Amino acid sequence: MNEKSEKRQKILRQVRYWAVLNLGTVLTALGVVLFKAPNNFATGGVSGLSIVLSKFITPINGFTEKFLTQTVIMWIINVILLIFGFIFLGKGCSFKTAYCTLAYTLESIALEAVLKAVNVKLPMTQHVFLEFVFAMLLTGAGAAILFNCKASSGGTDIIALIIKKYTSIKNIGIALFITDIVIAASAFFIFGVQTGLYSILGLFAKSFIVDGVIENIGKNKYITIITAKPELISPFILDTMHRGYTSYKATGGFTGEEKTVMLCILKRGEALKLKYRVQQADPEAFVIVTDTNEILGKGFQSAD
Repeated sequence: MNEKSEKRQKILRQVRYWAVLNLGTVLTALGVVLFKAPNNFATGGVSGLSIVLSKFITPINGFTEKFLTQTVIMWIINVILLIFGFIFLGKGCSFKTAYCTLAYTLESIALEAVLKAVNVKLPMTQHVFLEFVFAMLLTGAGAAILFNCKASSGGTDIIALIIKKYTSIKNIGIALFITDIVIAASAFFIFGVQTGLYSILGLFAKSFIVDGVIENIGKNKYITIITAKPELISPFILDTMHRGYTSYKATGGFTGEEKTVMLCILKRGEALKLKYRVQQADPEAFVIVTDTNEILGKGFQSAD
């Protein structure tokens, strides 16, 4: 791959990265504004905390209802937490976390304004469980995408990092669970038993959704090609797909013929293209496709 082509590929990777990152914030905002907040699902996080706090703020001549909405409260809390993050964590509070936090809250405010402008009433349905499912799917998928991009929407993640740094609790998962369970449990006393149960259930359901989405996002294909015509396959991998491969010579146990074994790691869409190319180049080749959940290395994930 020449320098110009490599530079273009690097730019495309960056564009895809930021596009996916913003998709994560948009999905999270949609889940919170459309389904989570209208039903008072306080499943932890800053969104849950803002839902709880919004019920304690007394309307003042319509000011609170018009300007100090749940999403504005969420924005205020996130900004405060970001400031604390930079003070107490320094580099531990990264630019990506700050960007995602601000993007997510601003998108929530914008979405809320659009809904008011077109006079959309929330919640959209009277089916609480249906609303709960969509709230968890959207926020869980959004969080998983951000985590896969090595970012987060900030909020209680920052609190958890501060707890980890300044207390004896060193497991960030436990620290995050402590902050979120307190918020979720408060829904019992503020919104009633049904909403409280949904909030606790949502706290646990989200973790399973996040794990499942991350696992599927990270899936790649490990391709093993056994062929007598590697010279017809190699250019397609190197020049067309801009991927590398490892090869070695092997001998067939039954035929005694010398073959070349080619090993290659590809994205799922790339694997499909390669399979078709191998079939065209060498119909007698063996192609073994294996799912992989995590690949560390150039062109995939970094180890940090």
